[in-house]
Amino acid sequence: MIRLFTALSVPEDVAEALARRQTGLPGARWRTADQLHITLTFYGEVDERRADDLSVELERAATGGPFEIALAGVGAFGDGHRTRAVWAGVEASERLTVLAGRTRSAAGRAAIPVERRDYRPHLTLAYLDAQADPARIAAWIAGHNLLHSPPIPVDRFGLYSSVLTPDGSRYQLEREYRL
Repeated sequence: MIRLFTALSVPEDVAEALARRQTGLPGARWRTADQLHITLTFYGEVDERRADDLSVELERAATGGPFEIALAGVGAFGDGHRTRAVWAGVEASERLTVLAGRTRSAAGRAAIPVERRDYRPHLTLAYLDAQADPARIAAWIAGHNLLHSPPIPVDRFGLYSSVLTPDGSRYQLEREYRL
């Protein structure tokens, strides 16, 4: 079994700009440059045969040509009692939403079940410890909410494997698909 997802990588200049914002929030486990990405579809644990089928189906998803996206604003995910992560938002992009839908449909054609939920593109900046102070989180969000990146060219996406470790996830690009 292999844990898989499709994602857009982040250019080095954008990762460097984000790294300058990754400070001043006690309890944050900041993501490193090689961990920064914008997930298209998370597939979870997949056996090798279905992973091969998925790889073939993702070739069909790689259509539509290059486009651009931009990061805009920051926010947090949580359940009301505990904030779990802070993220950078992605400006609304029909082309990005269509691409995410195609990578999700590829899972269906490869007989891989995926969660049914609305696509909310974002880039996770940090996971937060349970004791992270809600007031500090709110202050960090207020201080960085004007985040806006220059246009980010999207001419490919990747199929990544993920290994969970005590120090966080390690990602490996398994295959790349040009648009």
